[in-house]
Amino acid sequence: MSAVTKASGALKSVDYEVFGRVQGKVGLGAYTEEEARKLGVVGWVKNTSQGTVTGQVQGPEDKVNAMKSWLSKVGSPSSRIDRTNFSNEKEIPKLDFTGFSTRY
Repeated sequence: MSAVTKASGALKSVDYEVFGRVQGKVGLGAYTEEEARKLGVVGWVKNTSQGTVTGQVQGPEDKVNAMKSWLSKVGSPSSRIDRTNFSNEKEIPKLDFTGFSTRY
C-alpha cells in the first residue's frame, strides 16, 4: 500500500449504474475512464443491454465521492444523466484493480 493511499484515509468501493441517454455516440464510457484516471480511482465501466452504464469505482474515500458526484451530475458532454444508483458501498482493505478499464 502506498503512502498516498494511507494518507488519504479509508479505501472505498462502490458499484454504480447510470440511467438516461448514456450509450451510443455520447461516449460516457470513455469519459468515465478518463475522469477516473484524472481522479486517481480504479475500477471499470460497461454498457448494459438495458441501455444503462454500469461499473465499479475503488479508491480513497474523497476521490470515490468526487467520482460519484461526476457520475451523478456531469458525465460526458453529450450524455443526459437522469439518475445514478449507487450500491454495495463499503470500506475495503485494498484495491481489487490496478487501473480503470472499459469492459465489453
